[in-house]
Amino acid sequence: MIKFLARAFLAPLARLVFRPTIVGKQNVPRTGAVLIASNHLSFIDSVVITLVAPRSVSFLAKSEYFTGKGVKGLVSRLFFTGIGAIAVERSAGQAAQDALNSGLAVLERGDAFAIYPEGTRSRDGRLYRGRTGVAWLALTSGATVIPVALTGTENIQPPGAKRIRLARVTVQFGASVPAVGSAASGRDRRNVTDDIMEAIQRMSGQEFADEYNEPPAATAAGRARRRIRERLRRAFRRDGRH
Repeated sequence: MIKFLARAFLAPLARLVFRPTIVGKQNVPRTGAVLIASNHLSFIDSVVITLVAPRSVSFLAKSEYFTGKGVKGLVSRLFFTGIGAIAVERSAGQAAQDALNSGLAVLERGDAFAIYPEGTRSRDGRLYRGRTGVAWLALTSGATVIPVALTGTENIQPPGAKRIRLARVTVQFGASVPAVGSAASGRDRRNVTDDIMEAIQRMSGQEFADEYNEPPAATAAGRARRRIRERLRRAFRRDGRH
């Protein structure tokens, strides 16, 4: 009921305030499991997608949005629940797999779930290499994969900004991307992920960065380790290993 009322009220309001250009809504199946894979430019991306999509969409959000105290905490909890957010702990390891399992549960119910294959938002506007969790979800669930390109959301809330600004945005829902192969195969997961990212890049026109989007390293040692990992990854790719 909360989701229904929130969507009924907020969706028209969002269209009135931000006047988004929406392209390709007909590509989103109205029924059945749908995995929406989008580029990621701003905190507001998930809100925009779920409010302009032709059907209710769930997505992952950090658990802090659901655990606040007082009136502010209540408003945050009701808002994110209303727009389809699922609370998760943001960390690596088992928590990352738990997050994917939460998305899988949505898809297995025959609902729509949105994910950002880059893992975190781009701070320089480039489209980064996709992580293969998106392919694992697609291959495990059999959901229809719809690539999405967002343009202009970075102007609503630029990285580091605390206030939301008014800006025109475009949301383009692309044609479905085939997901063929086995979820247990690393090669298949990589191929499906790359196909999805190519579809997003064609629509968004972003420069493609052939590397993972990592948060800034806190120390010089951390930055050095990251450079070494990236060099090793490129060396393995040149040798034809995956």
